[in-house]
Amino acid sequence: MISSLAFSTQQLLTGLLIAVASIVAIIQGAKYFLKKKTQSLEQQALHNPKKSKYAAVDVFQWSGLFFYTGLIISLLITTLALNWTTKEKEVYIPEDALVLEEEIEVEPPRSKQELPPPPPPPPPVITEVPNTVEVEEDENLFVDQSIEAETEIVDAPKAKQTTAPPPPPPPPVEEAEEAPIFKIVEEMPRFAGCENLKKKEERNQCSQQKLLEFIYSNIKYPEIAKETQVEGVVVVQFIVEPDGSISNIKVVRDIGAGCGEEAMRVVKMMPNWIPGRQRTKKVRVLFNLPIRFKLVS
Repeated sequence: MISSLAFSTQQLLTGLLIAVASIVAIIQGAKYFLKKKTQSLEQQALHNPKKSKYAAVDVFQWSGLFFYTGLIISLLITTLALNWTTKEKEVYIPEDALVLEEEIEVEPPRSKQELPPPPPPPPPVITEVPNTVEVEEDENLFVDQSIEAETEIVDAPKAKQTTAPPPPPPPPVEEAEEAPIFKIVEEMPRFAGCENLKKKEERNQCSQQKLLEFIYSNIKYPEIAKETQVEGVVVVQFIVEPDGSISNIKVVRDIGAGCGEEAMRVVKMMPNWIPGRQRTKKVRVLFNLPIRFKLVS
């Protein structure tokens, strides 16, 4: 009977306060009672000293009462402590929370920007050269360079040293080509927390339930959406990377009133997923997550 009891935190605190108040009341009542009893014994000792000689100083005459009173209070406190239960907060999950009424057609982000090819070089210009070329005679073309013995030879001035030209720039580094992004793979990514299940269908159902519980336990309905009675489905798109992290988060369908921002905030809080696989290889997968905003009456 006692094991079937269950007390919430509020009930436990209320019971402890009642127990403390009861103990204080019992102590005050006992003090008042003992004071009156002592006065009565003193009066009896004055009239009949032989009969009441030791009754006034008997400190154990009320020990049984206090012992059983303390025992009862201790059992009540122990029962409250052992049956203290914390109830999990109920999470409201709308019906068909992961169902989209229509397919979201969104072009996936390109993995690499392709530059247009350079234009072809212009054709060479051909100039016509005449067959005969007139050569003008120059009187100073041939100069006498002979020297005599008395001629003083002076060394030609040395050419000035010039700094070496700078080295050519290094070739441009080719950017690593990003991995392709898939929309459908053999094993789609899923929310973590159900890896201990053996069957694939059970893991998928468990992952969907864990995902819904995470979203709707953390989401906060915007106040402006409550005031204007805004309801609908917000679709958040992101990429599940091969390491399970979430990237490229964006809202592809918004209903306004701050619902899109709230949905993106919750998605950014998500832990790493179990990545998708294509032919046993972890790949990048594009994922569309619908989040339904529905007012609870």
